[in-house]
Amino acid sequence: MFDFKKYLEEGKFSEAKDLLKEKLVEDSENEKFQIQLETISRLRKEFPYTRADVKERLSEYYPNLTAEELDKWEEEKQLEMRVIDGEKRYFSRAVSNFFRLNEAAGKIKDAKNGKAYDGVEDFQQTVIPQWFEKGIEPQKPFNKQQIKVNYSITLDANAVPAGEVVKCWLPYPRTGSKRLPQVEFMEASQGDYSIAPNETLQRTVYMEKIAEQDEETVFQISYLFETAAQWFNIKPDDVQPYNKSSELYKNYTAERLPHIVFTDEIKALAKSIVGDATNPVKQVKLIYYWINDNIPWAGALEYSTMSCIPCYVLENMHGDCGMQTFLFLSMARSLGIPAKWQSGWYLLPQTKNLHDWAEVYYEGVGWVPVDPSFKLIDSEDKRVKEFYLNGLDCYRLIVNDDFARELVPPKKYYRSEPFDFQRGELEWQGGNLYFDTWSYHLDFEYLPTPES
Repeated sequence: MFDFKKYLEEGKFSEAKDLLKEKLVEDSENEKFQIQLETISRLRKEFPYTRADVKERLSEYYPNLTAEELDKWEEEKQLEMRVIDGEKRYFSRAVSNFFRLNEAAGKIKDAKNGKAYDGVEDFQQTVIPQWFEKGIEPQKPFNKQQIKVNYSITLDANAVPAGEVVKCWLPYPRTGSKRLPQVEFMEASQGDYSIAPNETLQRTVYMEKIAEQDEETVFQISYLFETAAQWFNIKPDDVQPYNKSSELYKNYTAERLPHIVFTDEIKALAKSIVGDATNPVKQVKLIYYWINDNIPWAGALEYSTMSCIPCYVLENMHGDCGMQTFLFLSMARSLGIPAKWQSGWYLLPQTKNLHDWAEVYYEGVGWVPVDPSFKLIDSEDKRVKEFYLNGLDCYRLIVNDDFARELVPPKKYYRSEPFDFQRGELEWQGGNLYFDTWSYHLDFEYLPTPES
């Protein structure tokens, strides 16, 4: 029997590719084989560098770098590589991640280049303490913002033949929560567009455009949305016992493969972290602190190339925001705590980026945001320190209230990002258009709020 995972683990990429092509000759519509073939292609793009390339990139900081040092860092999972067809190939972000994961290397880099500016840290240190100084009422939305977004996707010239129809799905905000109550669509590059219903858990704006010879194909939308920050100051006594017969409880405590997974390792780890604690508020806090202390942030592989994200995080002991969130969801749900995915962008005054976080459901309170990646803030004020354990700032563009849901209208081909949806998706009649054929861009500005 063809064991795709084993072929990848043994680095037999070309052999696996040839076998899959043979299988597709016999069964050309087999989606599983098509995805496996595409995964091989994507993994090759994720690991473009040779050992010589990596050594060259590190030589500025380690002029006398030895093979033994490289071997050691690879063994310690600080320099990410995998064997592909008998050769060590390195992750595109292996070097930048190495300086994040190896403390001594980080100090060498900082000493040479100076410490890099961290916009998120700047925001956390300067803005959040001011909110508490002014006074925050628990659960009540505050510091409302009105944000205008201009978002575009640009497909490379001649990525598809001239005259072909390019289909595009762009991310669009979901409304209804106190933290994102309203959105107003303003304009689109195409006159004929459709906006997915707000009930859609991964919300889109869809449009089409005919590709022209030697011309980029551009899709653009703009909209306004209102946001607010919220801090719950949740206490163990605030919550009631769960109604374990409710559909909500059953749905959001369920395992959902491949990335919300209850392996023996994850279940045992979650139990060891919470110990004798049985109150969900205490359990969530213990898991949050554990991730904060043990899983540093690092740039991630494309999720479509990973077979089990929480397993990867525990094997490598690092991950990006979505990877930390999948681990959090897996551990929380394994303990019987309802938890779900939320994602989109953060649009801070200092910086912006794609971002993923979680929400936890407490009986008697409702859904409460938990952002494992924004971590504990370095502060003597416990309210500031634990803000993202039960609060969210007012600069979140919420697009997804779940992951791996079908887009509207449905996409025919395997998505570039089959789980999250923040950048958008493109395809034409010949297949999916992967990230290396197009670029995305988001501009935003803060507008006066109605009450200001």
